[in-house]
Amino acid sequence: MALSPLNQRRWRNFKRNRRALWSLIIFSVLFGLSLFAEFIANDKPIMVSYRGELSMPVFKFYPETAFGGDFETEAVYRDIEVKCLITSGGMEDCWDDPEGVIDSIDAGTFEAEGFQKGWLLWPVIPYAYDTTVDRSGAAPLAPNGENLLGTDDTKRDVLARVIYGFRLSILFTLIVTSRVLCRATLAVGWILSSSALSRSGARFPRSTSSSSCSRFWAAVFGFWSFSWFSLAGWRLSVSCARNSCVHATSSTCARRRRSASVTQSLCSATCCQTRWLRLSRCCRLLLLGRSARSRVSTSSVSACHRPHRLWER
Repeated sequence: MALSPLNQRRWRNFKRNRRALWSLIIFSVLFGLSLFAEFIANDKPIMVSYRGELSMPVFKFYPETAFGGDFETEAVYRDIEVKCLITSGGMEDCWDDPEGVIDSIDAGTFEAEGFQKGWLLWPVIPYAYDTTVDRSGAAPLAPNGENLLGTDDTKRDVLARVIYGFRLSILFTLIVTSRVLCRATLAVGWILSSSALSRSGARFPRSTSSSSCSRFWAAVFGFWSFSWFSLAGWRLSVSCARNSCVHATSSTCARRRRSASVTQSLCSATCCQTRWLRLSRCCRLLLLGRSARSRVSTSSVSACHRPHRLWER
């Protein structure tokens, strides 16, 4: 998808700021890595080979009995007995001297009937965000080779909690931002649909069946405005919504002037105080930035006080 000339110029200006560019690269790398937090910091091995069969405890529940144990609960892979059962293929000697069996297997001197060597593939950090570290001393513990950032006051690995917390905070921000954008899109769709119906001379009925019909057409206009909002961008959509609001409120003022002989200045002031007009003008100010605020304000005032010929028809 080719960028427009305006967006290309913006991207070139952004790349000139080396600090901002490197910040974006570092943030993207860190966020991409945090999406695979279960493969970086976890108290379960990524892959286990037991008697020639491969299993992935990261994705699936495996009881201890699947590796020659006695309990139907999930295997605690950090226990020395479970490690011995996996590496030895479920040998009974693991219940008596698991450390000696593991040392013999690593040295290549272990021999027993039915022995079949297995292995465990651990993540870089063998702790999850809620795993208690088995270290002596009072918490919090200082950093060492096993816990690079130390532990917190309940002996949980700080680095693992930072990785999971970073992913959670960024995903929460993205979800909230997307919901706000969806609500803003629906609001713009409601504005556009209301102004379109008011231009065509339609009125929103008050009966139940007619209300359902109006909700249906409002949803149709909302979907259309969502597509327009996604393709055209913020500025053009907000500008169209603002112009539609000005036209709709001006029509209302024109009808009031016909019926109550309201002066043009009072009518224009009423238009400027309309809720949707203030909302659209504020949205446009936030989107265009500080440099365009004076120009937007001038155009808004001029559009609000522009003489209308509707009451002369």
